[in-house]
Amino acid sequence: MASNAKWYVVHTYSGYENKVKTNIEKIVENRHLEDYILEVLVPTEDVVEEKNGKEKIVTRKIFPGYVLIKMVMNDDTWYVVRNTTGITGFVGTTKPIPLQDDEVAAMGLISEEAKPEFAVGDTVKISGGAFEGQVGKIVEFDAENKTVKVALNVFGQVTNIEVDTVFIKSV
Repeated sequence: MASNAKWYVVHTYSGYENKVKTNIEKIVENRHLEDYILEVLVPTEDVVEEKNGKEKIVTRKIFPGYVLIKMVMNDDTWYVVRNTTGITGFVGTTKPIPLQDDEVAAMGLISEEAKPEFAVGDTVKISGGAFEGQVGKIVEFDAENKTVKVALNVFGQVTNIEVDTVFIKSV
């Protein structure tokens, strides 16, 4: 069923986004709809605000008044979501319209399973940080944290250095 799941956008009362998310998650748990409503997301970003001469990091909603839901659309899931307190309706015309895959990717909010670009044994060059310009071999790959351990020759000894995959390039 999860392969049929699409991202839908619902409109909420202003300021009710987190309450709607919590309510839907409780309903999913109580009615055992985990296979049909997979994820509820209130997109946020951290921004630096200056107040009284001091900077502080504040979390803001990227799309105020909207919640994204990854779900399999059927009569039951439509009814559950549509009748959740705080939701005014699905975004779309008379029937809910799912987001296209390219729209989801363009938002950069949802991390899809990325295919690893690197594998153990690959020779790579580090493109940032203290070891920039060094060449070594990948000895360990952590896809979940998007890091690799690279064996580098440092002062005549082979040393394993953990590097974010953003800072490595294939040689």
